[in-house]
Amino acid sequence: MTKIPISVLELATVVEGGNHSTAIANTVEIAKHTESLGYKRIWMAEHHNMEYIASSATSVLIGHVAGKTNSIRVGSGGIMLPNHSPLVIAEQFGTLETIYPERIDLGLGRAPGSDQLTSMALRRNQETAQDFPMDVRQLQRYFSSKNQTAKVRAFPGEGLHIPLWILGSSTDSAYLAAEMGLPYAFASHFAPAQFRNAIKIYRNNFKPSAVLAQPYVMACVNVLSADTDEEANVLLSSLVRLFVGILTNNRKPLSPSGTFPESYQIPEVRSAVNNMLACTFYGSKETIQTNLSAFIDETGIDELMVASHIFDLNAKLKSFTILRDALLVD
Repeated sequence: MTKIPISVLELATVVEGGNHSTAIANTVEIAKHTESLGYKRIWMAEHHNMEYIASSATSVLIGHVAGKTNSIRVGSGGIMLPNHSPLVIAEQFGTLETIYPERIDLGLGRAPGSDQLTSMALRRNQETAQDFPMDVRQLQRYFSSKNQTAKVRAFPGEGLHIPLWILGSSTDSAYLAAEMGLPYAFASHFAPAQFRNAIKIYRNNFKPSAVLAQPYVMACVNVLSADTDEEANVLLSSLVRLFVGILTNNRKPLSPSGTFPESYQIPEVRSAVNNMLACTFYGSKETIQTNLSAFIDETGIDELMVASHIFDLNAKLKSFTILRDALLVD
């Protein structure tokens, strides 16, 4: 297996018995721990009107985590651009890059990350998703040193090198990432169905740009590592409960690992959950090493990002350590 960078997607998920404050504090501990292990970056995602996710003010949380760490890259996975003016995002991330130079990433998504009413409450409208390509280009102009003669400029932001990523959970954004010559990150941790088709489209249509000469694919997958396969299977129950809650619109805090929910036995629910779990890897170090190595070799991805929905913080930190030992250490 070719060694590739490993990164983390952290949603600041509230666990049963916890609250938003503990979710944010846990995110900081995860960032510190994975930084010490040599992980490349930690990203947070923008979600709104979701009671048990504490990353809605994504730019603020990125600054908090960057301030508590030293070297790991910190960014968005992603900022949902339809919710925002490109100028506001340019100023926010320009400020972050000014405070934490060469450590900030800006991943961009075209979905609102919320329901329609919430999207309207964010002072944008559903039609802005159609403007996503234009908004990305506007962001590039605000960051460009060539924008000096424009009537509207971003400060801080102008002239700063802040890597832009295009995010996708279907094939739509693959074409845009390829056309713009930007790195492409796919959300196969919850929407794996079109992953392989999307990265094929991206690679086949990629046009070199000033920032990227070759296609660069990052896949986000679920990873639950433990000392034994049996322990990892127990950890999986929390993720299954989370997915069942999403599918049945009965969202709850992340629950302790243990038994699988009764509704998981319903054939339609089980099938839908298993489809979401198609890019989920769980097991001992040896199992993770075997299965993830095969996935990396088969897909040819350039970087692996992992989401680890594990209830117990210590077990979650241990999972990151086992993964590091499985993939980064010979």
